[in-house]
Amino acid sequence: MARRLRRAVGARPGETRIWWDERISMKLEDLAGILPVADAALSDLAVTGLSSDSRQVQPGNLFFALAGSKADGGAYAADAVRRGAVAVVSGSGRDFSGLAVPVLAVEDPRLALALAAARFFGAQPETMVAVTGTSGKTSVAAFARQIWQQAGFAAASIGTTGVVAPGRNEYGSLTTPDPVALHRLLAELAGAGVTHASMEASSHGLDQRRLDGVRLKAGAFTNLGRDHMDYHPTVEDYHRAKLRLFDSLLPKGAPAVIFADDPWSEPTIRAARAAGLDVLTVGRQGSFLSLKRVEHERHRQRAEIGIGGALYEIDLPLAGDFQISNALVAAGLAISTGTPAAKALAALEHLQGAPGRLDLVGTTAAGAPVYVDYAHKPDALENVLTAVRPFTTGRVVVVFGCGGDRDRGKRPIMGEIATRLADVAIVTDDNPRSEEPASIRAAIMAAAPGAIEIGDRREAIHAAVAMLGAGDTLIVAGKGHEEGQTIGAETLHFSDHEEVRAALKERAA
Repeated sequence: MARRLRRAVGARPGETRIWWDERISMKLEDLAGILPVADAALSDLAVTGLSSDSRQVQPGNLFFALAGSKADGGAYAADAVRRGAVAVVSGSGRDFSGLAVPVLAVEDPRLALALAAARFFGAQPETMVAVTGTSGKTSVAAFARQIWQQAGFAAASIGTTGVVAPGRNEYGSLTTPDPVALHRLLAELAGAGVTHASMEASSHGLDQRRLDGVRLKAGAFTNLGRDHMDYHPTVEDYHRAKLRLFDSLLPKGAPAVIFADDPWSEPTIRAARAAGLDVLTVGRQGSFLSLKRVEHERHRQRAEIGIGGALYEIDLPLAGDFQISNALVAAGLAISTGTPAAKALAALEHLQGAPGRLDLVGTTAAGAPVYVDYAHKPDALENVLTAVRPFTTGRVVVVFGCGGDRDRGKRPIMGEIATRLADVAIVTDDNPRSEEPASIRAAIMAAAPGAIEIGDRREAIHAAVAMLGAGDTLIVAGKGHEEGQTIGAETLHFSDHEEVRAALKERAA
């Protein structure tokens, strides 16, 4: 195997970043055990890269023909060969007799791609952890990175909001990147000196084998609610996909940090124990990190946390009960991978919230706070509306919608939650994608008696800010950190943060 390193100037003066050069090569025999390469002629074949997208194939690449829900990669094998693929990897039973390159048949092409990518790029941060669950993954990954940083480690986080590492802050589009992008990224981070990295593990990513090959030291579970029912047949199937982190990816004896206060905590604990993991529970019912007491304030929480007979008093600078839960999971990951408990818990007092997670954008002249939150599923919306109620003396106002081409069943559920927990609910457009926006809003409104319908999201935000009085709280939910709105096939620039700031400035004028 051969690699070349190149150095690039980092984002800050005096910093350097080491990136893996694209010119990496290995022999096909180096992938033995993953691919069938017993043939002597095959084993000496030079491989310069891996791809499952024929449009990205470069000369010398291996092309993995993956069967997807919308397209069959096998249909693009000939195109990959025209672009220079030296071999095609596919499931057994496929007919590629017309191709002029070898075809390697494997039982699970997705698994083969992930393991091959891990071996091809090689290096990873020494301490890798992954967190799964319906809500809280982004915050836990970001909090774990911040705790490690406070403890003196070079740390990174990977997930919905992108990649954050020393000298690097890049917006992302996928919760869990595809295996080639992921392992290239891990090699870059390791080459840049990152020793600790946390990543989100989505149900899609776990089911599609994107995390296979990541050398994990610990894993975590936050909670489970309704989500991705357009992909998973049932909630139980959705949960089983999450469990792959524990029963397939973590090595025996590894820590499994599990939030103990969720209805799905107990079956997750049972599965982790059955897999031979070291189960560490956190939360009010947690035995590893036990939340003894918490006092909620507008912008912070005071908590007493017990661990090993010791009691720590912590001022968490974030609002919302769900944030203390996320912080406990992150602290559990850090402690279980070697960070002293005192350092990890002290770091909680310096946490910054993940972008778009109960993010205070500003206040009106009367002092009413306006938050932007990524809540786009039922449990998350319920959590954020519940979180602001203790410090809201007036009305809770929420602006929200539901995405198109996604789980349609959650639309009335979210409408019911909004009208039950908020005093004023404004139903607007999220990312309608290919669906008719009015039909999405109608599905929500059917279960949201008394809600206000304003289709234009910009108009909805401005209307909500205009109605705020002293003591009120506004949540603009659904898009969080996103900076675009997808309507039809086009994604237009749109930021809830920008619109909230514009509306506040408009009212102050």
